[in-house]
Amino acid sequence: MSIPGGIRLRYFIAVSTVMLALALVAPATATNHHHPNCLVTTRHAVDFYRSSTWRRQDDRLARRTHSNYSERRTRSCAYTRWLARRWYLRARAERTLHKSWFSAMYAKWRCIHRGEGAWDEDNGNGYYGGLQMDLSFQRSYGGEFYRRFGTADKWPVRAQLIAAERAYQSGRGFYPWPQTARACGLL
Repeated sequence: MSIPGGIRLRYFIAVSTVMLALALVAPATATNHHHPNCLVTTRHAVDFYRSSTWRRQDDRLARRTHSNYSERRTRSCAYTRWLARRWYLRARAERTLHKSWFSAMYAKWRCIHRGEGAWDEDNGNGYYGGLQMDLSFQRSYGGEFYRRFGTADKWPVRAQLIAAERAYQSGRGFYPWPQTARACGLL
């Protein structure tokens, strides 16, 4: 039985996260401070949790938490372990914020989606995905998704929602979907 690549990747990320978390909360011993891989391991943990935090902040269109990359300059394993723990806690808090933000965002777009079609819809009319975005819209508000996946009918739902939310927050509101938004009572 073959395991799909996406499941394998999620499993790998989950296992890596648990291993990093266990390494971060393990009690420090004298041998850990002098272990040659201590700095390398904890620097990787800082990088991992910092990117995880920033990815969620980017999704929410929030300002990124500042970093001066001090873990790259220090020789102290205790300091990098402390810093990794700080980024771990920040990433965990960001996950909670991201879940509530995503739920609120999805609720806002659910009615429009119901009137527009399936998330993977490409019916040949020049509009793609569950929110029926044209190519210009996709490039303007979801350029990175367009470059990575192609047209919106191939994007993950999260990416389609983020592009729509960017358009909404840019001042366009629900006007790119006039009929459906009116039927949903949003205009």
